[in-house]
Amino acid sequence: MIAAKVFEPVEHESVVQAVVDRIETMIVDGILKGGARLPSEREMSDAFQVSRPKLREALQVLESRNLVTIRHGDGTYIAELTGRAMSPAMLALYARHGEAFHDYLEYRREQEAFSARLAAQRATPADKERLAAIRDDLQIAWKADDREGEREADARLHSAVVDASHNTTLIHMMASVFDLTRRGIFYNRDLLRSIDGTGRKLLDQHLEIIDAIQAGDPQRSEKAARDHLDFVEQSIHLGREQQRREQRARMRLNSEG
Repeated sequence: MIAAKVFEPVEHESVVQAVVDRIETMIVDGILKGGARLPSEREMSDAFQVSRPKLREALQVLESRNLVTIRHGDGTYIAELTGRAMSPAMLALYARHGEAFHDYLEYRREQEAFSARLAAQRATPADKERLAAIRDDLQIAWKADDREGEREADARLHSAVVDASHNTTLIHMMASVFDLTRRGIFYNRDLLRSIDGTGRKLLDQHLEIIDAIQAGDPQRSEKAARDHLDFVEQSIHLGREQQRREQRARMRLNSEG
């Protein structure tokens, strides 16, 4: 759930419109993302320093614009505004046709390299603090051989880099693209890690992306992102080849039994 501290007092001749404008801006900026649960009315009214009836009126305006969903007895949620990159039928089609995987990674490589370059130029102290926390989590998860922790920190890193680009179109478009990775449409991280063995190379690549952005070096950041996605593509190709060889070997073994 979104923390109430992200909201600030409003000063405007129209309190309702001021709240609406503030929340809309936070959605555009990618601070409030689809599916996020907003704080309670009490917490939000305290944060904005407006009355609860005025806050409620503002939320109703946002709901009428299909920007939030009010679930009575549950809470208020940011609407899923960008949707999925593809329909379920298209996702299934992609999964059956391996050549689409290369198109997917080609798109990610260009967009993430661009995002990393912008992040190196635009990252704020808060962005860098977020990246530093993810760096710590990546290292802790790797040392503990915590696969789930590694996956979670990996996903957070890629999103944090895009967020640090401060390009709202990139933020919203890439959120939809990352959804494909989270659902394992093209590959899963375990297959990727099987090529890397200990996962050390993946960790080092992630740390290099973070360090380059922290150093404010656009060229180094862009190269680090490209190198990482190149490694992902090469590793998945090798992993699939290994799987096919193993499958053929098992079939030959079974045919002799």
